[in-house]
Amino acid sequence: MKIFCKVALLFIFFIGTAQLSAQQTNYIQVIDFHSTNRCMTCNAIENNTAYTLKTYFSKELKDATIIFSVVNVDLKENEALAEKFEASGTSLFLNVVKEGKESKIDLTNFAFMKGNKKEVFAKELQAKLKKQLLTL
Repeated sequence: MKIFCKVALLFIFFIGTAQLSAQQTNYIQVIDFHSTNRCMTCNAIENNTAYTLKTYFSKELKDATIIFSVVNVDLKENEALAEKFEASGTSLFLNVVKEGKESKIDLTNFAFMKGNKKEVFAKELQAKLKKQLLTL
């Protein structure tokens, strides 16, 4: 009986570790870059992105399959990340990370075109994220 319990515990440990490892290596980072001085559309992009994620992807936010980051490009501590994405002001990116490999998707044009139309923005961002989630 003791051997069975030890084997069962080891099995549970390895399964849990494998699941945790998969979560850590496969995720989508939604990055909203902005500068210190922001316009109405820049604020709307952040607000509508947050709304979309909280409304349609709360489970994925909770389990870190989707990570939402708001990054001020004017701050020294964000310089390297801004350079990596070539963001010098308001920009919206998906950084799809699968098994340690990153794929950047620039949604900046979409964000500026639809940023002030909450429901349209939410519907289209939701579709873009669902498509990427299928690739994880």
